[in-house]
Amino acid sequence: MLTIQNYVKAKSLEEAYTLNQARNARIAGGMMWMRLGNARVKTIIDLSDLGLDEIEETDHVFRIGAMCTLRQLELHEGLRDMYGDSIAECVRHIVGVQFRNQATVGGSIYGRYGFSDVLTCFLALDTFVELYNGGTIRLSEFIKRKKDKDILVSIIVRKSKRKLRYESIRRTRTDFPVLACAVVTGLVHGKECWYFSVGARPQKAALLEKEWSITKDCPEEELRKYAREAADSFSYSSNMRGSAEYRRHLAEVLIYRAMRSILAEV
Repeated sequence: MLTIQNYVKAKSLEEAYTLNQARNARIAGGMMWMRLGNARVKTIIDLSDLGLDEIEETDHVFRIGAMCTLRQLELHEGLRDMYGDSIAECVRHIVGVQFRNQATVGGSIYGRYGFSDVLTCFLALDTFVELYNGGTIRLSEFIKRKKDKDILVSIIVRKSKRKLRYESIRRTRTDFPVLACAVVTGLVHGKECWYFSVGARPQKAALLEKEWSITKDCPEEELRKYAREAADSFSYSSNMRGSAEYRRHLAEVLIYRAMRSILAEV
């Protein structure tokens, strides 16, 4: 049971940050996971009046406010035009529409949960996080940091001609993923780069970058070797949803499927 002593709707990020420095204070996002825990919270801080619930698209970036819901990601036309159905695919299995209408992008990213589809997907893209006190840093750097009392303001995805595919395996339709995988390819400084993000290992997502030049007519067996090499670069563990060996096998299969799908579009 979650017990809250004080509720404060912050009037500014500065106020929210100051309040959050107290030891027993927490930021409230959608509270979809927090409310399921057992805790006594002295002060809960609501950011809903700070204008962080919009997805801003410019010529160069998508700026996704921390209070945007997963449903907004799922329906956003700009993200769909840029990345096809992959962004929507990474959230569509998360419980149901009612849940996705409340769960926030900021909560999914800041929590750095091992099961997070959202974290796995955005990690493979050219993604940054904007922190109130810590400035703007790469998502790949942020997930390695210890949790602190900073506030996540927005997620920034730089636009580029990169192709994205998202794959996951679940035991049942709305369950946590047994394994999740995002694959991205594109030109970086004139070189073809592949990015592989594997989450629900069951540890939080990790990122792999490879400078591979792979043509559309790449033989199937050679493509499988690439997928095998990528899958072998990650570590896996066992839990109630699957063994480490099973997850390693799934990673190779999902990476292969994603690479094959991307190459078919070239």
